[in-house]
Amino acid sequence: MGLLIDTVPLLNRSKRDVILFFKGAGVSTRLLNDLENTVMVDRSSINKYEIVRLVLTRLNDLGEQALRERREVLKRVVEFESYEACWDTDRLKAKGLVHEIRQLVNIKDSFTRMKNAKDEAEQQIRKEYLRKATEVQKLTQAKERFKDELSTLFVMKDPHKRGKLFEDILNRLFNSFGILVKEAFTLTGDDNEGIVEQIDGVIEMDGEFYLVEMKWWGKAIGPDEMAKHLVRVFTRGQARGLFISVNGFTDATVTMCKQSLDKVVIVLCDLYEIIFLLENDGDLREFLKSKIQAAIVDKNPYYKG
Repeated sequence: MGLLIDTVPLLNRSKRDVILFFKGAGVSTRLLNDLENTVMVDRSSINKYEIVRLVLTRLNDLGEQALRERREVLKRVVEFESYEACWDTDRLKAKGLVHEIRQLVNIKDSFTRMKNAKDEAEQQIRKEYLRKATEVQKLTQAKERFKDELSTLFVMKDPHKRGKLFEDILNRLFNSFGILVKEAFTLTGDDNEGIVEQIDGVIEMDGEFYLVEMKWWGKAIGPDEMAKHLVRVFTRGQARGLFISVNGFTDATVTMCKQSLDKVVIVLCDLYEIIFLLENDGDLREFLKSKIQAAIVDKNPYYKG
């Protein structure tokens, strides 16, 4: 404020020039009329510095209503270049004051930019927090829905219907944890043989695709059923296998899968492992990664961490 009061009079030769300076900045004639009349009637009753002080004080008193005008006044001073219009005795002083105001504006702008960057960073943090909170809430709901739906399967009498629902709720659980899922599909033969193969699902983990088999049997999975799944995996080149069973696997089945690890990655999983994981707020993705690592590194397809 003080610098502007000292500077604006030096940039304008006459009192009328000062009035025109403020009009050019968009200052309302309502704020200038009395000063303009005073200058016209008795020039000696007021000087350029008093005019500037009165106008700037009035603009400040208007607060937000005159924000645009205050900014324009400052902009006109900071961008001032025509010092030839100043009195010769005022020219050097005017240049020095304009330079000082420019420095203050640059400092203010720097703080404003830093504050804006800080505010933006805080806003991003808040957004990320809300996003994660929403994801946690959705995941919690998905876990509860999985357990509720699973409980209904234990009393279901129709094994075929129960098996299909089991596939469906497991695929939705995978999806809730951000695991890319292709749900159950069938393949038909090229010579009208009908359905020749049925896949319960496919998941993607770290760029690798796993053919998923899900079985709700009243007994442990034996070598015969496992062999069918291994054939599906073997015939797909780079594919891997994941087998989820309600009642585990026989020793012979685990041995078969261990021997197959020389050719393909195969992972075995109990339903009860998943239930225990969810009860302890575990992460399904990390859980599967640990089992995959054990199968590859330790040659243990039925790892239970």
